[in-house]
Amino acid sequence: MQLVEIDKKRYRKHLNIVIALCITALVVGSLGIAQTLIALYPSAQGTHFHWNLLGVIVTAIGIGLVLKHYKLHPFMTEVVYVWELKKVLNIITRKMKSIKAEAEQGNLKALLALQFSYSGSRQLWTLDDNTILMDELAVEQAKLNVLLEQFSLTLDLAQFTKDDLQVF
Repeated sequence: MQLVEIDKKRYRKHLNIVIALCITALVVGSLGIAQTLIALYPSAQGTHFHWNLLGVIVTAIGIGLVLKHYKLHPFMTEVVYVWELKKVLNIITRKMKSIKAEAEQGNLKALLALQFSYSGSRQLWTLDDNTILMDELAVEQAKLNVLLEQFSLTLDLAQFTKDDLQVF
């Protein structure tokens, strides 16, 4: 995955629309399915938990299938990019201890993973207006820069791939 500059306004607008549509579909779909099943198969005891649960599950699966189907639609470009970025950053975060250990030994893939993590996090936090941790990120970036100077390396983020993370 490569970092791509995206329009923050367009991203926020499209994300809000997708979220609103998903919430609306979940409410309407789950209630509609549950009420239909309750009308068709009433319970003498008055408990309809299983029908309500089934309505939520079926609707959630339907929403997932619709999102998967429209994943490549131009309207979803920024939203899907951020979802994919979050997936990669999550993988890096789970492997951060071993990545940092390898980076201190001069492992180029580990250094690239750290740089991608810091750059991707900076972009993500800026898009989501979550700048609380930017100071900590700057400290970590400075530590990475020291390592790069120590090993006389320069990084090209275009060389980073998600598959590089499998070795950690």
